[in-house]
Amino acid sequence: MRTGTANLPLHYGKAPRWLFQRMKELARVITIFVISESGPEEMLKKLSDPFWFQAFGCVLGFDWHSSGLTTTVCGALKEGIKGIEKELGLFVAGGKGRASRKTPLEIEQAAIYLDQDPSSLIYASRMAAKVDSSALQDGYPLYHHCFIFSKKGLWTVVQQGMNLSTRYARRYHWLGEGVKDFVCEPHSAICCDRKGKPLNMVAKESKKAREVTTSLAKEKPENLVLEIKKLQNLNLPAHHQVLVKDINPERLSKIFLSTYSQQPKNFEELLGTKGVGPQTIRALSLVAELIYGAAPSFNDPVRFSFAHGGKDGYPYPVDRKNYDLTIDTLKKAITSSKIERDEKNRALKRLYNFYST
Repeated sequence: MRTGTANLPLHYGKAPRWLFQRMKELARVITIFVISESGPEEMLKKLSDPFWFQAFGCVLGFDWHSSGLTTTVCGALKEGIKGIEKELGLFVAGGKGRASRKTPLEIEQAAIYLDQDPSSLIYASRMAAKVDSSALQDGYPLYHHCFIFSKKGLWTVVQQGMNLSTRYARRYHWLGEGVKDFVCEPHSAICCDRKGKPLNMVAKESKKAREVTTSLAKEKPENLVLEIKKLQNLNLPAHHQVLVKDINPERLSKIFLSTYSQQPKNFEELLGTKGVGPQTIRALSLVAELIYGAAPSFNDPVRFSFAHGGKDGYPYPVDRKNYDLTIDTLKKAITSSKIERDEKNRALKRLYNFYST
């Protein structure tokens, strides 16, 4: 399981038009050569690796540590391969803000080129967003969702949330082939500058909490609302970020009526129920812990390591073979392209500077 951190301060403004145009062209060339050598599935794997993704952004010429790298790289990739998706066998859907809500439609539009029904891809996109907005509540509301997929139906998700209080972002990476369970340790990596104490319902340690929470959602709404009201006189544990005053039992009653009527079989089905969001999951997890003793995890899934290791040997020395493979692939893509010589030299210089630091 790849994990990693990235310092991503809030970035204002947009990439200059002249730069973004070149970013699109270079992203297009690199993607073409990665796919021509190893296939579209290899490109998906690389994009799911936070270190490679960050290096990709640096080669394209964007600020290495900025939150804007995520949105700009995904945008450059999407625009760069526009019109040749069929030939590449790679498709990009979604984006920042309102563009993210067009993801299901864009997946459907690519259906004629796929080897399978697009419904499973639409489901994967929806569940990835649901997990990182409701099941993992870490203080970084999502504002960017990019879903990249291949003709064979394999996929990668790169999405990002922003904490306006700390002015830092958190990036979430998913690799479809590595997801055995959408609601248990599904990420290939989560990148952020710091760790917190989030409500983590997708941790392994939250298994019992997921089971009890699902059982609670199948009970009669009036019984569940009554249990929540009883909590008004209880002192909550300090580690739980849910305050009783933040919970409106009457407002949640409509959602509980929906879960009661649908009787979800498991936590994944509960999470996928229309209307079930962060407040619902928080309220149910609170009842599960205080009444039934099923405590969820409050461990932040962010880890301080990258797939290639660290230059100072922490947590382990740089994996030079894997690192060199990444660099060689990028060099071949750049030197084999038909872009102008001066742009080629600038790209190689950026690549060299990044590799040598």
